[in-house]
Amino acid sequence: MGKQRGRKPVRRREKKNGPSGGRRKPCQHCRDKIEQVDYKDISSLRKFVSEKGKIRSRRITGACRRHQGQIARAVKVARELALLPYVNEGGRDDGPRRDRGDRDRDR
Repeated sequence: MGKQRGRKPVRRREKKNGPSGGRRKPCQHCRDKIEQVDYKDISSLRKFVSEKGKIRSRRITGACRRHQGQIARAVKVARELALLPYVNEGGRDDGPRRDRGDRDRDR
């Protein structure tokens, strides 16, 4: 069977014009021309830490590779100096906390 002529080749990759496609937002630190992220600036570092205390990824924060590394180091230094908590104080909000001794009462 020969090649069919007159047909256009099928394009596999199409541009995404939906909500997930498009340009990435620019790095906030590059836009403000900040050379070094300061570990003492707790208010700005809190934006890069989730409610559970995890450092947010570059995909979510929009930081460039260089500044994301500086943010991660600054958060770790701030945790070590007790400026930022390692985990959220409230913990889980699933309901009342149960101990192992509570299992026997349910049976």
